[in-house]
Amino acid sequence: MMEWHVSDAQSLAIIDREIGDHLFSPAEYEIVRRVVYATADFEYKSLIRFSNQAMQSGAAALAARTTIVVDVPMVQVGIAPHIQNKFANPVYCSMEAITRPQREKTQAAWGIETLARRYPEGIFVVGQAQTALTALVELIESEEIKPALVIGTPSGFVGVDAAKARLNDSMIPHIRVDGRKGSAVVAVAIVNGLVDLAWQAYGQENRNIG
Repeated sequence: MMEWHVSDAQSLAIIDREIGDHLFSPAEYEIVRRVVYATADFEYKSLIRFSNQAMQSGAAALAARTTIVVDVPMVQVGIAPHIQNKFANPVYCSMEAITRPQREKTQAAWGIETLARRYPEGIFVVGQAQTALTALVELIESEEIKPALVIGTPSGFVGVDAAKARLNDSMIPHIRVDGRKGSAVVAVAIVNGLVDLAWQAYGQENRNIG
């Protein structure tokens, strides 16, 4: 697990008290409280959505060392140390993908498309760039890619609701934040929580292999 301190334990106790009754599974709740802890925003309790099989598919993919593709460097920096200490999955950032310049698309969208075609069954984490989420959804809808898990938490005012709704309709395992809210910080909290849960479930096997 993370390096918890006494103040963290106190904070989590406050979160548990304030969240109160909920319908999340224990694993889902662990993710929700991580997000609330990272943001101090209790509204996420009612905004985070887990598709069927999202947790199982995501944990299994992490344990299988599936490639992780993220939209912005902030997400990469936020998850890389935690990943390296556990399953050591490769992590690629769409902003660093070598792509030919395109007028119609942002660097994040064009980069995530390029990497998605290279790792069609990867884990995709879109924390900030709504354009990247839309590009990803389009590839899913055209059946060019079939991700193991999509985490979609970008904030926005134009098109972000539609992108999240299309992700929900896609039948691909995913964790998303509904509505306008979201951020790279939320994405990082979700991934790191999922890594810890996956490590509890699969870590011993990985230690034996390694």
